[in-house]
Order: sequence, then structure tokens, then C-alpha cells
Amino acid sequence: MAEPDFPEAEFEERLERAQRAMRVKELDALFFTTEAEVRYFTGFRTLFWQSPTRPWFLVVPASGKPIAVIPQIGAHLMASTWIDDIRTFSAPHPTDDGVSLLADCLSGYGKVGMPMGRESALRMPLGDFRELASHLTHLEFVDASELMMRLRMIKSEREIALLREICGIGSAGFANAATLFHEGQSLKEVFRTFRIELLRQGADDVPYLVGGAGQGGYGDVISPPTDQQLEAGDVLMLDTGATKNGYFCDFDRNFAIGSASDEVCKAHEKLVRAVKAAADVARPAKTCADLFNAMTAVLGQEDGDVGRLGHGLGMQLTEMPSITGFDTTALTENMVMTLEPSIDLGDGKMMVHEENIVVRDGPPEFLSTPAPEDIPVI
Repeated sequence: MAEPDFPEAEFEERLERAQRAMRVKELDALFFTTEAEVRYFTGFRTLFWQSPTRPWFLVVPASGKPIAVIPQIGAHLMASTWIDDIRTFSAPHPTDDGVSLLADCLSGYGKVGMPMGRESALRMPLGDFRELASHLTHLEFVDASELMMRLRMIKSEREIALLREICGIGSAGFANAATLFHEGQSLKEVFRTFRIELLRQGADDVPYLVGGAGQGGYGDVISPPTDQQLEAGDVLMLDTGATKNGYFCDFDRNFAIGSASDEVCKAHEKLVRAVKAAADVARPAKTCADLFNAMTAVLGQEDGDVGRLGHGLGMQLTEMPSITGFDTTALTENMVMTLEPSIDLGDGKMMVHEENIVVRDGPPEFLSTPAPEDIPVI
């Protein structure tokens, strides 16, 4: 049996919070088809989600423990979690990938919440969902996106401990940059070397690593590596999402190769100061918009190619909420956020800087080791 990532008490507390919120919304159950929500309530963690072949379902009733309706191949692993009611179907199936079994599970409910809003997805064939709804004409599906966002954005101290650990691993990897990267090295080799370093430092996996390099800045922040070689005067940026027990770090670092121009030095200093400005106002009852405004006041520009200046962090590389000028989500103690200002340098060049914090009752806790104002030169 797989060893659980958390004690059973963690999932009991999550369920209790969810069911309190369900009573307020007068929901009979919650229904999920996506990996993060299934794992949040069960602890069921597997890379098998990478395969789109089979659907996976979870029903969280207003009272009692969650019910898993899953392919038979997942029964053994799900049985290692705290879940007792595990209903399985043969999948892939020529005519019924769990729809009839799921319909039977949901038949006793009247009002069922499921994620329908921003950043949500339905991970089952739309035709199957329509067939499910046709079997359950008495049932009303309603949007539970906000309910789930408010549950997941407030982390337990157990979750924060995992996030602190993986952010520490990422910070240790970046601290060795001078021995890992050098002029003449291809970006493919840079990425490969850094993945190996993060694994050596203790990461379970490095599912996300992007970045770029260029003279006086880079063109975007999502590129895969190429055979381009690092040259003197380049700015190298790496943005990593390494994981520990399925929890992500998400922060980047900028490095100057050989030397840094005055413009690059000033841009890096401004980005670090923007993070500090946001951290200075990151307190309970402040809003995501407050963080956004604090950073743009330092940067002197609001529009950029990134689209937002940070987001939630946890089981997913990016979670709700977003740090934008229009997001008025109030900060709450134990929210884990990224602070990610970006600056447009002109001529198609930009720089981005990112740190990970926990909102506390007072100054936030930095999970990533804060970068110095002076850009490191390799």
C-alpha cells in the first residue's frame, strides 16, 4: 500500500470545512472530475492522470465520507487512502465509462455543486456528462467554484510545511547556479543540469521548468530550451515548478552571464523592490488588487506580457486567486501566494522576478529565499 502524504486528520479537517460551507449553500453534495479536487479530499496521488483514457469521479456528500467512483485500475491505490466507499467500473468500456455507476451514486441528491467558473474543467466526455444529466432530471448542478477556491486557498500548516520544504529545495538549487551554468552552455544543457540539481537536492519531480536567455533580457517566460548558447551579456532566467509529495514551488531567478548592463541591473533591482513592496502590504484583509497596485507603483507600468503579477500556489503550479488589478479577493492567513512582477524593457525584451510567500498575521513568511537586489553575475 502507498504511504499517505498526510495523516487522516488532514482530510477530516478538509471535509469538515467543506461540509460546513455546503450547509451554508444548501448543497446536498459536491461532484468532481479533476485531479486536484480528487486528491484534495482523498489523498489519491498518481501520475496516471497524465492518461486521458479513463475518467475519475468523486462525490462529497453533505454528511459522511467522500465516495470514489473510479476505474478498476485505481482501486488498490485508492484503498490506501482514508476513503472507504470505492465503486469501480471497467475502463475503457465500449458503452459505459462509469456513467451508470455514477448516476446511481448521485441519484439520492437534489442540489449538487461542481466547479464551473474560472480555471475549472470537466474531465469527462461532454457526451457522458449530458447522458448523466439525462438520467438525473431531478438533480440540479450548480456552480461551486468559489466554495472550492476558498477551501483550497487557505493552507493547513501540514501543507505549508511541504511547500516550505520544496521551496527550500528550489532555493538550494538556485544557490548553486555559479557551479551549474556557464558561458557557451546551451539552454538545453542548462535546463537538463538544473533538473538534475533539483532532483539531487531532494525534489520528487520537476514537471515545470521554463525560461530563456538573451542580450539585455528575454522575449518571453514560457519557452522550452533550445540549442542557443549562453553568451556574455545575456540575462538567463529559469522559472521552476519542482514538487515534493505533489506540492509545487514556483519561483524564478535571473542571472547575468559575464556582466550586466546598467539597464539590466536597474530592472532587476526594481523587480526585487516591487516584491518587497507587495510583501509590505501582504496582510490579512488586504486584497490581491492591493498587492498588484503595490508592485505596479514601483514598476511604473501596469501592462505587460505576463497578464498578472502572481497567483495562489499549492497542489497546482498556479491556483486561484490571481494578483490583478480587478481581483478583490481578500487575503487570509495561511494563503500561499507567488509575487511575480514583470517589467517591459522595450525592443521585445522583458524581465520577471518571482517569490513564494505565506500570508501570516503580520509580515508574510517567505518560503523561497529572497533574491538580492543586485543581479547575480556568473
